Amino acid sequence: MGHLNHLIEHFGYLGIIIALVGGIIGLPIPDEVLLTYVGYNVFAGKLVYLPSLVCAYFGASIGITLSFILGIVLGAPFLHKFGPKLHISETKIDRTKKLFNKYGPFLLLIGFFIPGVRHITAYLAGINNYSYKKFALFAYLGALLWCFTFITLGRLLGGNWVYVGMYFSRYSIYIIALFVLGVLLYFSYKRKRKLLKNASYD
Repeated sequence: MGHLNHLIEHFGYLGIIIALVGGIIGLPIPDEVLLTYVGYNVFAGKLVYLPSLVCAYFGASIGITLSFILGIVLGAPFLHKFGPKLHISETKIDRTKKLFNKYGPFLLLIGFFIPGVRHITAYLAGINNYSYKKFALFAYLGALLWCFTFITLGRLLGGNWVYVGMYFSRYSIYIIALFVLGVLLYFSYKRKRKLLKNASYD
């Protein structure tokens, strides 16, 4: 709390950008807590919502792009050698690699919401020689959704913002699973409606 407060008070919007660049690359910064605290500061009138969201998105996008470039230029040896120094353990790397091989671009989109995964997905995209267009489409959209979600939560919850980071870090996998299930059910419903509509015309 003290560090976050110092960051916001002394550096303002620039502090949000700097912190998120470092957090996405892998520095030990509690990103969800930071974003929710930014939202709380919007609630308290110390920051303005739209500039806060833009700066957070800018910082997250820079961080994810740097990770992608490092993956392309330095490859897997960099991740395995320097990952532990950036608090990215071999266990996290192996787990994320399995998820990435299975879900690919989709993980770039939702990976921001999974602590310990968002730090690695961009590296893996670079290592796997993803085209920049393909990477940007999913990663930048994911960054926007992530920043919007937590800053808005902090703004809405006000003084109760502290519970977001605590509960999300504990239950993030279940939240993501419910989200994915909801998306799948929605698209399945839309597809069935379209098929029934086409069948009725026939």
